[in-house]
Amino acid sequence: MHEAMTERMVGIGAGAKELATEDMILNIGPQHPSTHGVLRLRLMLDGERIGSAEPIIGYMHRGAEKLFEVRDYRQIIMLANRHDWLSAFANELGVVLAAERMLGMEVPVRAVWARTLLAELNRALNHLMFLGSYPLELGAITPMFYAFRERELIQAVLEEISGGRMHYMFNRVGGLKEDLPAGWLGRAGQAVAQVRSRLPDIEGLLLGNDIFLARTRGVGVLDRQTIMQYGVSGPIARASGVDFDLRRDEPYLAYGELPVKVATRTAGDCHARFEVLFEQLKVSLDLADACLARLAELPPGPINQRLPKVLKVPEGHTYAWTESPLGINGYYLVSRGEKTPWRLKLRSASYSNVQVLREILPGHLVADMVAILGSMFFVVGDIDR
Repeated sequence: MHEAMTERMVGIGAGAKELATEDMILNIGPQHPSTHGVLRLRLMLDGERIGSAEPIIGYMHRGAEKLFEVRDYRQIIMLANRHDWLSAFANELGVVLAAERMLGMEVPVRAVWARTLLAELNRALNHLMFLGSYPLELGAITPMFYAFRERELIQAVLEEISGGRMHYMFNRVGGLKEDLPAGWLGRAGQAVAQVRSRLPDIEGLLLGNDIFLARTRGVGVLDRQTIMQYGVSGPIARASGVDFDLRRDEPYLAYGELPVKVATRTAGDCHARFEVLFEQLKVSLDLADACLARLAELPPGPINQRLPKVLKVPEGHTYAWTESPLGINGYYLVSRGEKTPWRLKLRSASYSNVQVLREILPGHLVADMVAILGSMFFVVGDIDR
């Protein structure tokens, strides 16, 4: 909190009472611990109540979209998986799906199912982080330890298959980097089962907790119309009754063959968003189990397509979108037939999710601001790119 400015207006006149109103402009950030990265909020306060809020972004802007234009598609994957550092595998997917569509390339069946499995494990990792960190922001320390214990189980199997803990670099145009290690499916299945068996611990700590309910229920209500105007997506939109999920409604990878259950609520408050995220975690574990079973049935075969030493994508343009853990990510690829894209534009979920703060924060107490911020599920690198 770096800057505080006070404006005082006093009315005087014959027989008039002193009339004083005081507005304070308060900067939250750009290094505030409650903002999931380097974000700044400019608040106009009337006493303890927020009058207006302006999210100011750009402190982490790395120029990724311009860097894409001078890198080939293998190098782009390395950059793309970093804009949302909690969803690296999901970030890679959009790039390779767009390039494969332009090439008219059919990916081997084993790669399709393995990608779907890894996408859901990555989604579970993302959700566990928010399920642990959100209560921490409200003063509940214990859930963070539980969530990180479960994260480590999934993290271990993803690290074994890719060599990376956060930035997997496992997707390739045409499939995956390499085949699954011997016995890995069994170890992944054990990890999923262990995480599922421990979810009641987190649920018991939070969802019926009186203090947690008091801090989140009826706070930060976001209506459907505002969501549609700002393009908010993912668990935040579904908590306000927007029943839309690309995995079910416009299937990609193997989702067309899977029973994707879409978690929704209608309250649209902080508690509803937390509930949707928790239910989505259970759905991801179920989908991971279904993918593991299918991969165990598939006969041995290739996991990728053989590519030329220099991959050139044909001239044209396409738009690929995916249901990332935080919402809809879009990738608009324009090629002029070269080994680098002429333009690769990212539409990230976090950008819309944070812009709606200007609508949702006014009228709330400053004490509720952190509760609302934490429930908007954004990663600042995904905003600035």
